Formats: sequence, C-alpha cells, structure tokens
Amino acid sequence: MKSISQAIITAALAALPLATAITPEGMLAAPRRGVATANPSGEFAIYTSTNYSFEDQEATTSWELLNLTTGDISTWTADSNISEVVFVGPSNTSILYINATNEEGDGGISLYTADAAHLASASLVASLPAPFSGLKAVATKSGDIHFLVYAPAYPNGTAYNEDLAETPASNARIYTDIYVRHWDTYLTPERNAVFGGVLKRSAGSYSLAGEPTNYVTGKCNATCAESPVQPFGGSGDYDISPDGSQVIFLTKNIDLPLANFTSSQIYWVPFSGSVNESVPINPIGATPGAEGASASPTFSKDGSKIAYFQMNGIYYESDRNIIYVANADPSNLNITRVASDWDRSPDVLAWSNDGRTLYVAAPDLGRERVFPVPVDAAADYKPTNITDEGVPAGMQVLPNNQILVSDSKIWSSRDIYTVNSDGKVTNVYFQANLVDPALSGLSPKDVSEFYFSSNSTEIDLQSWIIYPSDFSEQKTYPLCFLVHGGPQGGFYNSWSTRWNYKVWADQGYVVIAPNPTASSGWGQNLTDAVSTHWGDYPYWDLVNAWDYVDTSLPYVDTARGVAAGASFGGYMMNWIQGHPLGRRFNALVTHDGVTNSLADYATEELWFINHDQGGIFTSPNETSTYYRWNPILYYENWATPHFVVHSDMDYRLPVSEGLMLFNMLQVKGVPSKFLNFPDETHWVLDRANSLVWHTEIFKWINYYSGLSNANSPY
Repeated sequence: MKSISQAIITAALAALPLATAITPEGMLAAPRRGVATANPSGEFAIYTSTNYSFEDQEATTSWELLNLTTGDISTWTADSNISEVVFVGPSNTSILYINATNEEGDGGISLYTADAAHLASASLVASLPAPFSGLKAVATKSGDIHFLVYAPAYPNGTAYNEDLAETPASNARIYTDIYVRHWDTYLTPERNAVFGGVLKRSAGSYSLAGEPTNYVTGKCNATCAESPVQPFGGSGDYDISPDGSQVIFLTKNIDLPLANFTSSQIYWVPFSGSVNESVPINPIGATPGAEGASASPTFSKDGSKIAYFQMNGIYYESDRNIIYVANADPSNLNITRVASDWDRSPDVLAWSNDGRTLYVAAPDLGRERVFPVPVDAAADYKPTNITDEGVPAGMQVLPNNQILVSDSKIWSSRDIYTVNSDGKVTNVYFQANLVDPALSGLSPKDVSEFYFSSNSTEIDLQSWIIYPSDFSEQKTYPLCFLVHGGPQGGFYNSWSTRWNYKVWADQGYVVIAPNPTASSGWGQNLTDAVSTHWGDYPYWDLVNAWDYVDTSLPYVDTARGVAAGASFGGYMMNWIQGHPLGRRFNALVTHDGVTNSLADYATEELWFINHDQGGIFTSPNETSTYYRWNPILYYENWATPHFVVHSDMDYRLPVSEGLMLFNMLQVKGVPSKFLNFPDETHWVLDRANSLVWHTEIFKWINYYSGLSNANSPY
C-alpha cells in the first residue's frame, strides 16, 4: 500500500506525463472566479478570485472590481476573510459583508457595513456566535437593514456551533428511520435553518437589534423542516422581499419520509413573524400534478410576485422543472404555470426590472442557455435563447435592462459579459483564457461536435469532440472516450476542475464525450428513457458513438483507445468491461461506480434507486432490473486493464463498490490498480488529491494507449 504524501505530490509535479497546453497542475492552480455581482446602479461589479500554490499548499482569495462602464478590472481587496458581500444601505456603494471570523474567535462570524469605495473604514455591526453564511439583505423604508443568513440549528432552534458544542462521552449513533447519512455526512439532529435579523440605523450607523429569528426549526411531522436543503442547498433556497417584510424558504416535504421522496415545499412567513406563522405556498394538491421538488423561490423586484420551479414527479429528481408564479400574498396566491409545455428544464431564474419577464437558464443541446419568458406565457409558448455557448454560473438584470452573465466554457473557466433581451452581446468584460497563463491558447477551435444515430431513440444524439493542442487532421491521435454521470445529466460546454476535457485531450488524445440516453437538454423523453434501462439504451448509444468515430473521424486511432467515467459513467465502465465494447478499449477507468447493483440499497437517496430501477428492491430474479443490469453477471468476460478510484466518504456509492471491483479484477488476473482517498467524497475536490488523481490515471491510460514510453503502468 502507498500513502499519499507530499513526496508523491512533488513527484507528480515533476513528472506530469506529456501535457503540452493545459496541464493538471496549471488547471488546478489557475484562478477560480466567482459570479460577478453588480451594485444597485450598475456602475461596477465585484467577484472573488481564488488562487492556489502547490508549493505553499495554500489557497488565497481576493476580490476583483469590474468597472461596467470602462471594462477596467482592479483588485478591490485582498482580505480573504471577507466571504460574502451584499450591496445594501443608503447609497449605491453601501455594502454589508460577512467576515469569516469574529473577535471572540469562537467559530462565529462578524457583520460589517462599509462603503465599497472606502473599505478601510468598515464598521463592525454584529458578532454572531455560529458559522452563518448565505447573506441576503435589503433596506427598509425606515433605513434599517433586514438580513437573512443560515446555519445548522439544534432542535430547540438555537444556532449550532461545532466549536462550542460539548463533546459527548460516546460517539455512537442510533437511527430509527432510513435516512442515516447523505452524500458525505451522517445525519444528526442539527439541521439547517434560515435566520432573520435586524440592523437598526441610528445617527448614520447600524447595530444588531435583538437576536436573529429562526423561521424554520420546529415545523415537524413525519420529518422536520430544513432550509437550505442539504447537501447542495444554499441561499438560493430562500429569499427576502425587497421591502424586507416577507421571507420565503423551501424545505423537503415534512409529511413524507426524507429518503423516499423528492417532494419539497416553499413556505411564506412574515419577516417579523416566527416558524409558527409560516404557511406553505405549494402544498401537494394546491396545483394539480405539482408534487415533486421545488427550487429557486424568488421575489419579483417590486415584491408582489414569487417565481419558482417545481417538478411533477414525487420521487424523481430529474423530472422537468416547470416555471410557476404566485402572488406574494398567502391569502390569494393565484399560482399559475408559465410556458408549461416547454420541453426544457430550467434551473436558474431572474426577474426583469418591470416584473413582466423571467430570465431562466436551461440545458439546451449541450449548452445551458438563457431564455426570456413572459410571466403570462401560455402553455404552448416556446422561448428563444439569447445566449448560445457556455453554462451560466449566475446572471443579474442590471438597471439598464441588460443581463450581466458569468459563465464558463470548455475553453474558458470564466467569461463575464452583458447581453440584451434580444440576444445581442453588448459588452465582453472578461475571458479567462485570454488572461490566465495556464489557459493561454485555449479557444473555441479546440472543440467541435457531431450527431449520430442510435437504435435506442428516433432522434440523433450529440457528442463533443475536444482536440489536443497543435491538432492536425493529417495526424492520428488515440481515442479517449468519456461517459458522463447521473445518469440524468450531460456533458455541456462548460469548464470543470474535476473532469476537464481539455486537460485529458492535452495528454495527446482526441476526447469524445457523447450525450446518450438520459442526457438533459434534448427533451424530457430522452432524459426519462434511461429508467429501468441502464444496461441497454445508453450502452447501445455508446456503441453507436464509437462506431461513428471509428468510421467517420480518420484522425482518431480507436485501436489505441481508452475509456473513463464517474458515477453512472463508472457503472458504465463496469458494464462495458463485461460486454463487447470493453474489448475495443485498451484501458478503462472507473471513478466511484456501481459494481454490484444488488447492493444499490447501500445508497442514501432511495428515491433515486427506486425510480431508476423501476420500483423498490425485492427478492432478486431475472426479471428484476436490479439483477438484469448487474455488471458482475458478466464477470467471466472481464479482461481489459482497469483503473479503479473510490473514496471513503462517498456515501452515495459506498467504497465497498470500488473495493469489490478491484478485488474481482485482481482475482481474475486483470491488470488493475486501486486509488483511494480517505477524506474525499463522490468528488475529489482537494487540489493536492486531484493532482494525484490526474497523475495516476494519466500514467495508466497513457501506458495502455502507447502515449508514454514507460515500462509499466504501475
């Protein structure tokens, strides 16, 4: 057994194999920029920029200021303790910000007010004794500031602070229902809650008035309310009205078991009220058919309306999001569907200034595009996109009605630009590939796409092609064939620090990244079709994609091909290993994939497995999808060299799946290697760990594809 040490990391830095344009180290250390947030007058915007040094093993964050008139960018502050900033107060440059530490040093945070142009004169206005985050704030008519933050809370409603919590004599856990752990955490009685506080203004300064109010904790039935919803919920799960008088938040449905259903509801509560005064906006039955997960509750800019998304399916996490608009009045909600027949699933929204239009972003043909949708759009309305390439990380409607977009693309980790409601790009402020040395030379020419037919569907399916640096059609390059996770999801024109297509391509491959059955952005039917069909429809699609590449792209050397995938993509590597497609690759890579589908109930979100396998687990037999699509049924065919990655804190797919795969490969004598991270989850996020991940995988595939001159893949 080898342990991951600084020596291994140093060796990885010294011997990264064959990268020529963008290296793993360069990609991982390159600046990671946040979403640009404009001040109320639209004169300037600020965003974070985080850099990493492998030498120092340290990340540092600064804030950049973008002048939206001149396009000039300068450092606003290098104070990395400023974690969140909201524009609020008496002027267009007034801000409220969170300092990630407090003077007490007890694990809490501090709130400061300041003028963005004079940050050095910031004033401490509150010290909160818990690790609050997710700041939202508005100014009231009286000049006070009403703000929202969230933190875990004890069942009694007080905020939880791990630094101040008593250490129990025993760390035993006891559970009596089936939501024991989620993603990377064992569930405890402490759950997220939204808190509201008041900063009173007097003589030009602010002070905290009383204790913040918990609007969430204590609303219980089959389970108890939680907002934001773990593990990925954040400030997008709640909102405060522009006048500061109302709060909305979403929580999983308290009337249903957490592990079995996706259903969630949005609650309304007066800012001055409490959890006892909260009322559901969209309980089951309020809108026919709307029973599934809700998302993105957002007040209109005049506070009169609430927009949100909701799915129909009560245990299907990838059902189509439908747009809803309600009155911000619990006595007269008048909920309406907006463009309800639109065959796309939007997941980001922003109100226009006049409240007549919603700008939404939705997966569309391998991109995530922004669409304006009239609030009164009929069911058959078909929105037209106003952005094309890229995937937005955020968007904001400016006072001049232009939309400030922060997105990424395969060739750029962050682009910032404005576009008008007709789709005209009015200003391009920033493109990371033109600024960051590690991304130098990356451009749209690195990418193309093709469509191919398959026997699983009547529509043609899409695939991305990503070329290595200095690509020439007169040369040949080994194939790197990637399969995405989900399975509902897709490969999009976006940057990734986990599976970066260009980093793989610049090892010397042509990367093929197909979007088979289950992919999102080509209509809900394609997404839904994978249910109960994990082992046939997507597999057929991948075979047809490979056939297209083999017959139509002469610069791709399929005889030297390798394949890799994570999550469902990892499952598909294990499935491919036992089927004819597996013999067409020289090496496979499985990252956190299913090996034995009869063990699917070791996961946490049972709604997912129940939906995709067509029902709850029963005694396995040949008619059961749990049995039919099990990779180990084809163990006798396993032969292709196989690299296995699985981390201990992956509770979605337990590490036993990776261990079983590796053990079976070893016993059968198939060349194989196992990489384990004790502190990583379903994703490898630590940069040092990620560098080892890239180095070890590339060492493996480059050996078997013939790109390296190594004597061994080990």
